[in-house]
Amino acid sequence: MRSYRNIHHINSGDEPGNEQRPLSRPLLAISVLIGGIVILLFGAALSVALGAADIKLGTVWDALFHFDSKNTAHQIIQELRLPRTVGAALVGACLAVSGAVMQGMTRNPLASPEIMSVTQGSTFAIAIAFAFFPGVSSVGLMMWSFAGAGFGAAIVFAVGMFSKGGLTPVKLALAGTAVGTFLSAFSSAIGIHFDVARDMSFWYAGGIAGTKWLSIKLLLPAAALGLALVFFIARSITVLSLGEELAKGLGQYTKTVKALGIISVVLLTGAAVSVAGAIGFIGLIIPHITRFLVGVDYRWIIPCSAILGAVLLIYADIAARMVNPPFETPVGAVTALVGVPFFLYLARRERRGL
Repeated sequence: MRSYRNIHHINSGDEPGNEQRPLSRPLLAISVLIGGIVILLFGAALSVALGAADIKLGTVWDALFHFDSKNTAHQIIQELRLPRTVGAALVGACLAVSGAVMQGMTRNPLASPEIMSVTQGSTFAIAIAFAFFPGVSSVGLMMWSFAGAGFGAAIVFAVGMFSKGGLTPVKLALAGTAVGTFLSAFSSAIGIHFDVARDMSFWYAGGIAGTKWLSIKLLLPAAALGLALVFFIARSITVLSLGEELAKGLGQYTKTVKALGIISVVLLTGAAVSVAGAIGFIGLIIPHITRFLVGVDYRWIIPCSAILGAVLLIYADIAARMVNPPFETPVGAVTALVGVPFFLYLARRERRGL
């Protein structure tokens, strides 16, 4: 996979004057990373401290470094709050990076795991697992989620590629919406017919309340492998995002890059859905914010998206706990409150650009 060497600026056709924009802003990207990490750590501390039983930050510190198994607060922190917080950070990072990769590969600003049916594919496979393999283990559930993510992505790309005129961003979005609706409806039908709708409700709503350390242990290897793969092709995704013809002209093996990108998206989204269910819009919102801040160099977009995605989901989870205490609002509903208006704004902007 060859990559660019002398591309330092890009033309922005949708901006006034068609002026030149820098490909990347390293100093701003570093600032985003540092600031994001600080905000993430603060949010993690709040996430561990806040809940049905509020716990002082000093108690959180003691539970981390001076754990007392006889202390109830310490047990709550270690067994419930910490895995939930770590899970939120990892799931948010996975979904944000997945969205960034999909938008870069397809040059479609509306691309994200849920809009491209990757998330719905995972929930569809999980519905099958609950219906036909009721005793499936956590590892098995994650495998089903991976398979479903790949299945959903494969159908969408196949529909787009074999349609008249080939694969275009608009056709990808339309195919993703249609396939996602079909898979969601089929998942609901399976849940009702096989009486597993209650088990499936968690994955429909999206949430990380029941995250355990076992789930984190399963999520970490998949997330690490997916992120490593994305970092490996980050430079190539940058070139691909500037145009497929340009990428081919620079000698890039675009099919290889896309194949590796799809594998990474399947890994990241499949792992995230198996732990937290169908949490939407993180993969849509965060890549746009990141590109606005740091430019279009994916060597910076990927790490910044991971941090900002983790930040968004941790704070969304805090908000979900605070909306109607002591009851919890599904975190997927909180992200949708932000994501739906953002999606409508993007759709309106793209329509004006046609």
